[in-house]
Amino acid sequence: MRLLFAIDTKDYDINGTGFIRHSARCITIKTGRAAMVYSRKYDYYKFPGGGIEPGETKEQAMIRETLEEAGLAVIPSTVREFGYVHRIQRSLYEGEDYLLQDNFYYLCEVEDATASQALCEYEASEGFTLVWVEPEKAIAANRSPGHGPKDPLMLEREARVLEILKEEGLFGR
Repeated sequence: MRLLFAIDTKDYDINGTGFIRHSARCITIKTGRAAMVYSRKYDYYKFPGGGIEPGETKEQAMIRETLEEAGLAVIPSTVREFGYVHRIQRSLYEGEDYLLQDNFYYLCEVEDATASQALCEYEASEGFTLVWVEPEKAIAANRSPGHGPKDPLMLEREARVLEILKEEGLFGR
């Protein structure tokens, strides 16, 4: 899978204790809009997806997380690699010196019907909602101030992936 870009803040002790948590994310686009999860509490957008559990493939994690977070059923035969973002930064948590995460993005189609979301406690508390959003709107929201405790590097990661999708003509011309 191709590297889309890397985020390396160089503000951590690489010889210290690291937290490694890779993720897989769904990119689905219809009529010039991307399916994204919107946080009503903190006003940001992210691609549906999340952590890869032990024993899961990246694709299995993306399909599971997309259904849980967005209520969208991915059509497995349509899944194709888009790229990944490598991220390493100082950890935000006590007892960890750095966070290392590869975020794997997949282009895919989804079923027309949506299912109920199966949100974890923090996702529900943030008011995660499926939206079909124009890339410009999501990019502007993620780059505006005022997202509470959300990691600005995560928000910038999603904005940059949207920009690459636009540059490559995936939203249409």
